[in-house]
Amino acid sequence: MADPPRILAATTRPIEVLARPFLRFAKVEASSGLLLLAGTIAALIWANSSWVQSYDSMWSAQVSIALGRFALTETRHEWINDGLMAVFFLLVGLEIKREVLIGELSSLRQAAFPLIAAIGGAVLPAFLYLLIAHGVDAQKGWAIPMATDIAFALGVLAILGSRVPVSLKIFVTALAIVDDLIAVLVIAIFYTDRIQLVSLGLGLAGVALCIGANLLGVRKLAVYGIIGVFVWYAVLNSGIHATIAGVLLALTIPARTQVERDSFLKRSRRLIDRFEGEPPGSFEARSTIHALEREVESVESPLHRMEHLLHPWVSFAIMPLFAFANAGVRIWGNLGAAVKHPVSVGVAVGLFVGKPLGIWVSARMAGESRLASPPPELSWRALFGAAWLSGIGFTMSLFIATLAFGEGVLLDMAKIGILAASVTSGACGSVFLIRCSGSAASQSGPGPETAIERM
Repeated sequence: MADPPRILAATTRPIEVLARPFLRFAKVEASSGLLLLAGTIAALIWANSSWVQSYDSMWSAQVSIALGRFALTETRHEWINDGLMAVFFLLVGLEIKREVLIGELSSLRQAAFPLIAAIGGAVLPAFLYLLIAHGVDAQKGWAIPMATDIAFALGVLAILGSRVPVSLKIFVTALAIVDDLIAVLVIAIFYTDRIQLVSLGLGLAGVALCIGANLLGVRKLAVYGIIGVFVWYAVLNSGIHATIAGVLLALTIPARTQVERDSFLKRSRRLIDRFEGEPPGSFEARSTIHALEREVESVESPLHRMEHLLHPWVSFAIMPLFAFANAGVRIWGNLGAAVKHPVSVGVAVGLFVGKPLGIWVSARMAGESRLASPPPELSWRALFGAAWLSGIGFTMSLFIATLAFGEGVLLDMAKIGILAASVTSGACGSVFLIRCSGSAASQSGPGPETAIERM
Protein backbone atom coordinates (compact mmCIF):
# COMPACT_ATOMS: atom_id res chain seq x y z
CA MET A 1 0.00 0.00 0.00
CA ALA A 2 2.99 2.28 0.48
CA ASP A 3 4.16 1.97 -3.13
CA PRO A 4 1.80 4.51 -4.80
CA PRO A 5 2.90 7.43 -2.59
CA ARG A 6 6.57 6.61 -3.32
CA ILE A 7 5.84 6.54 -7.05
CA LEU A 8 4.03 9.88 -6.82
CA ALA A 9 6.91 11.42 -4.87
CA ALA A 10 9.41 10.12 -7.40
CA THR A 11 7.54 11.71 -10.30
CA THR A 12 7.17 15.10 -8.61
CA ARG A 13 9.64 17.50 -10.22
CA PRO A 14 11.78 19.71 -7.96
CA ILE A 15 10.45 22.85 -9.65
CA GLU A 16 6.91 21.86 -8.65
CA VAL A 17 7.96 21.53 -5.01
CA LEU A 18 9.72 24.90 -5.08
CA ALA A 19 6.87 26.67 -6.87
CA ARG A 20 4.02 25.26 -4.76
CA PRO A 21 4.12 27.95 -2.01
CA PHE A 22 4.16 30.70 -4.64
CA LEU A 23 1.18 29.15 -6.43
CA ARG A 24 -0.83 28.96 -3.20
CA PHE A 25 0.13 32.57 -2.45
CA ALA A 26 -0.88 33.65 -5.96
CA LYS A 27 -4.30 31.97 -5.64
CA VAL A 28 -5.05 33.84 -2.41
CA GLU A 29 -3.87 37.12 -3.91
CA ALA A 30 -5.93 36.51 -7.05
CA SER A 31 -9.12 36.02 -5.01
CA SER A 32 -8.24 39.08 -2.97
CA GLY A 33 -7.86 41.04 -6.21
CA LEU A 34 -11.48 40.31 -7.10
CA LEU A 35 -12.67 41.64 -3.74
CA LEU A 36 -10.43 44.70 -4.16
CA LEU A 37 -12.04 45.31 -7.53
CA ALA A 38 -15.52 44.96 -6.04
CA GLY A 39 -14.69 47.38 -3.22
CA THR A 40 -13.26 49.88 -5.70
CA ILE A 41 -16.28 49.74 -7.99
CA ALA A 42 -18.66 50.12 -5.04
CA ALA A 43 -16.74 53.14 -3.76
CA LEU A 44 -16.69 54.80 -7.19
CA ILE A 45 -20.42 54.25 -7.74
CA TRP A 46 -21.27 55.62 -4.30
CA ALA A 47 -18.91 58.61 -4.58
CA ASN A 48 -20.35 59.56 -7.98
CA SER A 49 -23.99 59.18 -6.99
CA SER A 50 -26.37 61.65 -5.41
CA TRP A 51 -25.55 60.03 -2.02
CA VAL A 52 -21.91 61.16 -2.04
CA GLN A 53 -22.37 63.06 1.24
CA SER A 54 -23.31 59.86 3.04
CA TYR A 55 -20.12 58.23 1.72
CA ASP A 56 -17.98 61.07 3.07
CA SER A 57 -19.80 61.31 6.39
CA MET A 58 -19.56 57.56 6.97
CA TRP A 59 -15.74 57.60 6.86
CA SER A 60 -15.35 60.94 8.68
CA ALA A 61 -17.40 59.78 11.68
CA GLN A 62 -15.29 59.44 14.82
CA VAL A 63 -14.86 56.18 16.70
CA SER A 64 -13.30 55.89 20.17
CA ILE A 65 -11.66 52.93 21.86
CA ALA A 66 -11.47 53.30 25.63
CA LEU A 67 -9.74 51.27 28.32
CA GLY A 68 -10.32 52.78 31.76
CA ARG A 69 -9.17 56.40 31.60
CA PHE A 70 -7.32 55.82 28.38
CA ALA A 71 -9.19 56.65 25.16
CA LEU A 72 -8.08 56.91 21.55
CA THR A 73 -10.38 58.69 19.09
CA GLU A 74 -9.95 58.68 15.31
CA THR A 75 -12.23 58.81 12.31
CA ARG A 76 -13.21 55.56 10.65
CA HIS A 77 -10.97 56.49 7.74
CA GLU A 78 -8.03 57.01 10.11
CA TRP A 79 -8.68 53.73 11.91
CA ILE A 80 -8.43 51.95 8.57
CA ASN A 81 -5.36 53.81 7.32
CA ASP A 82 -3.50 53.96 10.63
CA GLY A 83 -4.76 50.81 12.35
CA LEU A 84 -5.80 48.14 9.89
CA MET A 85 -3.08 49.10 7.42
CA ALA A 86 -0.53 48.52 10.20
CA VAL A 87 -1.67 44.88 10.13
CA PHE A 88 -1.20 44.90 6.36
CA PHE A 89 2.35 46.22 6.78
CA LEU A 90 2.97 43.61 9.49
CA LEU A 91 2.17 40.95 6.89
CA VAL A 92 4.37 42.76 4.34
CA GLY A 93 7.22 42.71 6.88
CA LEU A 94 6.73 39.00 7.54
CA GLU A 95 6.80 38.27 3.80
CA ILE A 96 9.96 40.34 3.34
CA LYS A 97 11.68 38.56 6.23
CA ARG A 98 10.63 35.14 4.90
CA GLU A 99 11.86 35.91 1.40
CA VAL A 100 15.19 37.22 2.72
CA LEU A 101 15.73 34.15 4.91
CA ILE A 102 14.49 31.26 2.80
CA GLY A 103 12.80 32.61 -0.34
CA GLU A 104 13.63 34.26 -3.65
CA LEU A 105 15.71 36.93 -1.88
CA SER A 106 17.69 34.52 0.32
CA SER A 107 20.89 34.81 -1.69
CA LEU A 108 22.46 37.61 -3.67
CA ARG A 109 22.31 35.49 -6.82
CA GLN A 110 18.57 34.89 -6.43
CA ALA A 111 17.73 38.40 -5.25
CA ALA A 112 19.80 40.39 -7.76
CA PHE A 113 17.44 40.13 -10.74
CA PRO A 114 14.13 41.16 -9.06
CA LEU A 115 16.02 43.65 -6.85
CA ILE A 116 17.59 45.51 -9.77
CA ALA A 117 14.32 45.39 -11.71
CA ALA A 118 12.38 46.78 -8.73
CA ILE A 119 14.84 49.64 -8.18
CA GLY A 120 14.55 50.63 -11.85
CA GLY A 121 10.78 50.35 -11.57
CA ALA A 122 10.80 52.76 -8.61
CA VAL A 123 13.31 55.37 -9.81
CA LEU A 124 12.01 56.03 -13.33
CA PRO A 125 8.32 56.58 -12.38
CA ALA A 126 9.34 59.00 -9.63
CA PHE A 127 11.64 60.85 -12.05
CA LEU A 128 8.91 61.17 -14.70
CA TYR A 129 6.44 62.41 -12.10
CA LEU A 130 8.83 65.14 -10.96
CA LEU A 131 9.36 66.20 -14.58
CA ILE A 132 5.62 66.65 -15.07
CA ALA A 133 4.29 67.79 -11.68
CA HIS A 134 5.61 71.26 -10.92
CA GLY A 135 5.10 73.13 -7.69
CA VAL A 136 6.05 72.35 -4.10
CA ASP A 137 2.68 70.87 -3.13
CA ALA A 138 2.31 68.74 -6.27
CA GLN A 139 5.83 67.33 -6.00
CA LYS A 140 5.03 65.83 -2.60
CA GLY A 141 3.41 62.99 -4.55
CA TRP A 142 6.62 61.86 -6.27
CA ALA A 143 6.49 58.41 -4.62
CA ILE A 144 2.90 57.62 -5.68
CA PRO A 145 3.79 55.90 -9.01
CA MET A 146 6.57 53.81 -7.45
CA ALA A 147 4.26 51.12 -6.05
CA THR A 148 2.84 47.83 -7.32
CA ASP A 149 -0.41 46.25 -6.13
CA ILE A 150 0.55 42.59 -5.77
CA ALA A 151 -3.05 41.40 -5.34
CA PHE A 152 -4.23 42.91 -8.62
CA ALA A 153 -1.07 41.95 -10.54
CA LEU A 154 -1.20 38.32 -9.43
CA GLY A 155 -4.96 38.30 -9.94
CA VAL A 156 -4.48 39.18 -13.61
CA LEU A 157 -1.76 36.51 -13.96
CA ALA A 158 -4.10 33.94 -12.37
CA ILE A 159 -6.85 34.82 -14.86
CA LEU A 160 -4.37 34.30 -17.72
CA GLY A 161 -3.72 30.81 -16.33
CA SER A 162 -1.45 28.52 -18.35
CA ARG A 163 -0.58 31.32 -20.78
CA VAL A 164 1.81 32.57 -18.10
CA PRO A 165 4.74 30.41 -16.91
CA VAL A 166 5.11 29.74 -13.19
CA SER A 167 8.53 31.40 -13.19
CA LEU A 168 6.93 34.68 -14.28
CA LYS A 169 4.51 34.57 -11.35
CA ILE A 170 7.44 33.91 -8.99
CA PHE A 171 9.34 36.85 -10.50
CA VAL A 172 6.34 39.21 -10.09
CA THR A 173 5.88 38.07 -6.48
CA ALA A 174 9.54 38.72 -5.64
CA LEU A 175 9.45 42.04 -7.52
CA ALA A 176 6.36 43.20 -5.63
CA ILE A 177 7.90 42.26 -2.27
CA VAL A 178 11.01 44.34 -3.06
CA ASP A 179 8.61 47.11 -4.18
CA ASP A 180 6.90 46.93 -0.79
CA LEU A 181 10.26 47.17 0.98
CA ILE A 182 11.12 50.29 -1.03
CA ALA A 183 7.69 51.79 -0.23
CA VAL A 184 8.19 51.13 3.50
CA LEU A 185 11.54 52.93 3.44
CA VAL A 186 10.09 55.85 1.47
CA ILE A 187 7.17 56.25 3.90
CA ALA A 188 9.46 56.12 6.94
CA ILE A 189 12.04 58.56 5.57
CA PHE A 190 10.17 61.02 3.35
CA TYR A 191 6.61 61.14 4.72
CA THR A 192 7.43 62.01 8.32
CA ASP A 193 6.84 65.68 9.16
CA ARG A 194 7.84 65.76 12.81
CA ILE A 195 9.29 63.31 15.31
CA GLN A 196 8.40 63.11 19.01
CA LEU A 197 11.56 61.58 20.44
CA VAL A 198 9.94 60.31 23.67
CA SER A 199 7.22 58.39 21.83
CA LEU A 200 9.72 57.10 19.28
CA GLY A 201 12.00 55.95 22.09
CA LEU A 202 9.12 54.09 23.75
CA GLY A 203 8.28 52.42 20.43
CA LEU A 204 11.89 51.34 19.90
CA ALA A 205 11.98 50.06 23.49
CA GLY A 206 8.97 47.88 22.66
CA VAL A 207 10.76 46.58 19.55
CA ALA A 208 13.84 45.82 21.69
CA LEU A 209 11.59 43.94 24.12
CA CYS A 210 10.30 41.82 21.23
CA ILE A 211 13.88 41.12 20.12
CA GLY A 212 14.70 40.06 23.68
CA ALA A 213 11.68 37.75 23.75
CA ASN A 214 12.86 36.22 20.47
CA LEU A 215 16.37 35.63 21.84
CA LEU A 216 14.91 34.08 25.01
CA GLY A 217 12.92 31.60 22.93
CA VAL A 218 9.43 33.04 23.46
CA ARG A 219 7.23 31.59 20.72
CA LYS A 220 3.72 32.61 21.82
CA LEU A 221 2.27 35.00 19.24
CA ALA A 222 0.09 36.62 21.91
CA VAL A 223 3.21 38.01 23.62
CA TYR A 224 4.38 39.73 20.44
CA GLY A 225 0.82 40.88 19.74
CA ILE A 226 0.45 42.61 23.13
CA ILE A 227 3.84 44.32 22.82
CA GLY A 228 2.97 45.16 19.20
CA VAL A 229 -0.13 47.15 20.24
CA PHE A 230 2.06 49.23 22.54
CA VAL A 231 4.64 49.75 19.76
CA TRP A 232 1.87 50.79 17.34
CA TYR A 233 0.49 53.39 19.75
CA ALA A 234 3.94 54.80 20.49
CA VAL A 235 4.81 55.06 16.79
CA LEU A 236 1.40 56.64 16.09
CA ASN A 237 2.27 59.44 18.54
CA SER A 238 5.88 59.75 17.37
CA GLY A 239 5.10 61.48 14.07
CA ILE A 240 6.26 58.48 12.00
CA HIS A 241 3.34 56.82 10.26
CA ALA A 242 1.84 54.10 12.45
CA THR A 243 2.09 51.45 9.73
CA ILE A 244 5.88 51.38 10.17
CA ALA A 245 5.23 49.75 13.55
CA GLY A 246 3.91 46.70 11.72
CA VAL A 247 7.13 46.30 9.73
CA LEU A 248 9.33 46.79 12.81
CA LEU A 249 7.34 44.19 14.74
CA ALA A 250 7.54 41.70 11.86
CA LEU A 251 11.33 41.79 11.90
CA THR A 252 11.34 40.57 15.52
CA ILE A 253 9.10 37.51 15.04
CA PRO A 254 11.08 34.24 15.41
CA ALA A 255 11.68 32.44 12.13
CA ARG A 256 13.33 29.34 13.60
CA THR A 257 11.65 26.03 14.36
CA GLN A 258 12.10 24.34 17.73
CA VAL A 259 12.68 20.84 16.36
CA GLU A 260 14.24 19.48 13.21
CA ARG A 261 12.15 17.65 10.63
CA ASP A 262 13.56 14.18 11.37
CA SER A 263 13.05 14.59 15.10
CA PHE A 264 9.46 15.76 14.50
CA LEU A 265 8.73 12.74 12.31
CA LYS A 266 10.05 10.30 14.92
CA ARG A 267 8.14 11.89 17.79
CA SER A 268 4.89 12.31 15.88
CA ARG A 269 4.96 8.70 14.62
CA ARG A 270 5.53 7.50 18.16
CA LEU A 271 2.59 9.58 19.39
CA ILE A 272 0.33 8.38 16.56
CA ASP A 273 1.20 4.75 17.38
CA ARG A 274 0.41 5.43 21.05
CA PHE A 275 -2.90 7.09 20.12
CA GLU A 276 -3.86 4.09 17.99
CA GLY A 277 -3.46 1.80 20.98
CA GLU A 278 -5.50 3.90 23.42
CA PRO A 279 -9.27 3.50 23.93
CA PRO A 280 -11.25 6.13 21.99
CA GLY A 281 -12.14 9.15 24.10
CA SER A 282 -9.93 8.10 27.00
CA PHE A 283 -7.79 10.48 29.03
CA GLU A 284 -4.65 8.93 27.58
CA ALA A 285 -5.92 9.42 24.00
CA ARG A 286 -6.68 13.11 24.64
CA SER A 287 -3.29 13.61 26.29
CA THR A 288 -1.60 12.07 23.26
CA ILE A 289 -3.51 14.42 20.95
CA HIS A 290 -2.40 17.43 22.98
CA ALA A 291 1.19 16.22 22.88
CA LEU A 292 0.91 15.85 19.09
CA GLU A 293 -0.45 19.40 18.85
CA ARG A 294 2.59 20.69 20.73
CA GLU A 295 4.88 18.81 18.37
CA VAL A 296 3.13 20.31 15.34
CA GLU A 297 3.43 23.78 16.84
CA SER A 298 7.14 23.28 17.55
CA VAL A 299 7.97 22.28 13.97
CA GLU A 300 6.39 25.46 12.52
CA SER A 301 8.06 28.81 13.13
CA PRO A 302 6.07 31.63 14.76
CA LEU A 303 6.74 33.71 11.63
CA HIS A 304 4.97 31.18 9.42
CA ARG A 305 2.13 30.76 11.91
CA MET A 306 1.54 34.51 12.09
CA GLU A 307 1.74 34.86 8.32
CA HIS A 308 -0.76 32.01 7.88
CA LEU A 309 -3.06 33.60 10.48
CA LEU A 310 -2.99 37.11 9.02
CA HIS A 311 -3.04 36.40 5.30
CA PRO A 312 -6.78 35.63 4.91
CA TRP A 313 -7.78 38.61 7.09
CA VAL A 314 -5.56 41.01 5.18
CA SER A 315 -6.50 39.65 1.75
CA PHE A 316 -10.23 39.27 2.24
CA ALA A 317 -11.09 41.96 4.79
CA ILE A 318 -8.51 44.68 5.34
CA MET A 319 -7.50 45.35 1.72
CA PRO A 320 -11.06 45.39 0.27
CA LEU A 321 -12.14 47.65 3.15
CA PHE A 322 -9.19 49.95 2.46
CA ALA A 323 -10.19 50.13 -1.21
CA PHE A 324 -13.81 50.85 -0.28
CA ALA A 325 -12.75 53.67 2.06
CA ASN A 326 -10.08 55.26 -0.16
CA ALA A 327 -11.05 54.69 -3.81
CA GLY A 328 -14.14 56.86 -3.71
CA VAL A 329 -13.34 59.90 -5.82
CA ARG A 330 -15.72 62.23 -7.65
CA ILE A 331 -14.88 61.58 -11.31
CA TRP A 332 -17.80 63.43 -12.89
CA GLY A 333 -16.87 67.08 -12.86
CA ASN A 334 -13.19 66.35 -12.20
CA LEU A 335 -12.36 64.34 -15.33
CA GLY A 336 -11.80 67.37 -17.55
CA ALA A 337 -9.47 68.95 -14.99
CA ALA A 338 -7.65 65.65 -14.40
CA VAL A 339 -6.71 65.30 -18.08
CA LYS A 340 -4.63 68.48 -17.80
CA HIS A 341 -3.66 68.46 -14.12
CA PRO A 342 0.07 67.82 -13.48
CA VAL A 343 -0.59 65.51 -10.53
CA SER A 344 -2.98 63.14 -12.33
CA VAL A 345 -0.91 63.21 -15.53
CA GLY A 346 2.33 62.68 -13.59
CA VAL A 347 0.90 59.71 -11.68
CA ALA A 348 -0.59 58.16 -14.83
CA VAL A 349 2.59 58.57 -16.89
CA GLY A 350 4.72 57.32 -14.01
CA LEU A 351 2.69 54.13 -13.55
CA PHE A 352 1.74 53.40 -17.16
CA VAL A 353 5.04 54.35 -18.84
CA GLY A 354 7.72 54.73 -16.19
CA LYS A 355 6.96 51.58 -14.21
CA PRO A 356 7.17 49.01 -17.04
CA LEU A 357 10.08 50.74 -18.78
CA GLY A 358 12.01 51.11 -15.51
CA ILE A 359 11.57 47.43 -14.66
CA TRP A 360 12.28 46.10 -18.16
CA VAL A 361 15.26 48.33 -19.02
CA SER A 362 17.01 47.79 -15.68
CA ALA A 363 16.35 44.03 -15.84
CA ARG A 364 17.67 43.83 -19.39
CA MET A 365 20.77 45.86 -18.55
CA ALA A 366 21.41 43.62 -15.54
CA GLY A 367 20.99 40.51 -17.68
CA GLU A 368 23.18 41.60 -20.55
CA SER A 369 25.90 42.89 -18.24
CA ARG A 370 25.75 39.60 -16.29
CA LEU A 371 25.08 41.44 -13.02
CA ALA A 372 22.09 39.11 -12.61
CA SER A 373 20.66 36.12 -14.42
CA PRO A 374 17.05 36.14 -15.66
CA PRO A 375 15.01 32.94 -15.26
CA PRO A 376 16.14 30.78 -18.22
CA GLU A 377 12.64 29.91 -19.46
CA LEU A 378 11.43 33.53 -19.63
CA SER A 379 11.48 35.66 -22.76
CA TRP A 380 12.08 39.37 -22.51
CA ARG A 381 8.68 39.90 -24.16
CA ALA A 382 6.91 38.02 -21.35
CA LEU A 383 8.91 39.93 -18.78
CA PHE A 384 7.83 43.24 -20.33
CA GLY A 385 4.19 42.11 -20.10
CA ALA A 386 4.68 41.37 -16.41
CA ALA A 387 6.41 44.74 -15.98
CA TRP A 388 3.38 46.41 -17.56
CA LEU A 389 1.12 44.67 -15.04
CA SER A 390 3.33 46.13 -12.31
CA GLY A 391 1.94 49.52 -13.35
CA ILE A 392 -1.18 48.53 -11.40
CA GLY A 393 -0.20 50.66 -8.41
CA PHE A 394 -3.64 50.90 -6.82
CA THR A 395 -3.52 49.99 -3.09
CA MET A 396 -0.04 51.18 -2.15
CA SER A 397 -0.29 54.17 -4.52
CA LEU A 398 -3.58 55.25 -2.91
CA PHE A 399 -2.00 54.87 0.51
CA ILE A 400 1.03 57.00 -0.38
CA ALA A 401 -1.27 59.58 -2.02
CA THR A 402 -3.17 60.05 1.26
CA LEU A 403 0.13 60.57 3.08
CA ALA A 404 1.36 63.05 0.45
CA PHE A 405 -1.75 65.18 0.01
CA GLY A 406 -4.12 64.56 2.92
CA GLU A 407 -7.52 65.75 1.71
CA GLY A 408 -8.43 68.05 -1.17
CA VAL A 409 -8.10 68.56 -4.91
CA LEU A 410 -4.57 67.15 -5.21
CA LEU A 411 -5.65 63.87 -3.61
CA ASP A 412 -8.62 63.61 -5.98
CA MET A 413 -6.35 64.23 -8.98
CA ALA A 414 -3.90 61.61 -7.73
CA LYS A 415 -6.70 59.05 -7.27
CA ILE A 416 -7.98 59.61 -10.81
CA GLY A 417 -4.45 59.19 -12.17
CA ILE A 418 -3.95 55.99 -10.15
CA LEU A 419 -7.26 54.50 -11.31
CA ALA A 420 -6.65 55.40 -14.97
CA ALA A 421 -3.10 54.04 -14.98
CA SER A 422 -4.02 50.87 -13.08
CA VAL A 423 -6.85 50.01 -15.49
CA THR A 424 -4.82 50.69 -18.64
CA SER A 425 -1.72 48.93 -17.28
CA GLY A 426 -3.75 45.85 -16.41
CA ALA A 427 -5.48 45.78 -19.79
CA CYS A 428 -2.34 46.40 -21.87
CA GLY A 429 -0.23 43.98 -19.83
CA SER A 430 -2.85 41.24 -20.19
CA VAL A 431 -3.22 41.71 -23.95
CA PHE A 432 0.56 41.78 -24.37
CA LEU A 433 1.03 38.53 -22.42
CA ILE A 434 -1.77 36.81 -24.33
CA ARG A 435 -0.24 37.83 -27.68
CA CYS A 436 3.25 36.68 -26.73
CA SER A 437 2.09 33.42 -25.12
CA GLY A 438 1.73 31.74 -28.52
CA SER A 439 5.30 32.46 -29.56
CA ALA A 440 6.59 31.55 -26.09
CA ALA A 441 4.86 28.17 -26.29
CA SER A 442 6.73 27.31 -29.47
CA GLN A 443 10.10 27.76 -27.70
CA SER A 444 11.32 25.24 -25.14
CA GLY A 445 14.16 24.99 -22.71
CA PRO A 446 16.47 27.90 -23.62
CA GLY A 447 19.42 28.68 -21.43
CA PRO A 448 20.16 32.09 -19.93
CA GLU A 449 22.05 33.20 -23.02
CA THR A 450 19.06 32.44 -25.24
CA ALA A 451 16.76 34.37 -22.92
CA ILE A 452 18.98 37.41 -23.14
CA GLU A 453 19.04 37.31 -26.89
CA ARG A 454 15.27 37.22 -27.27
CA MET A 455 13.05 40.19 -28.18
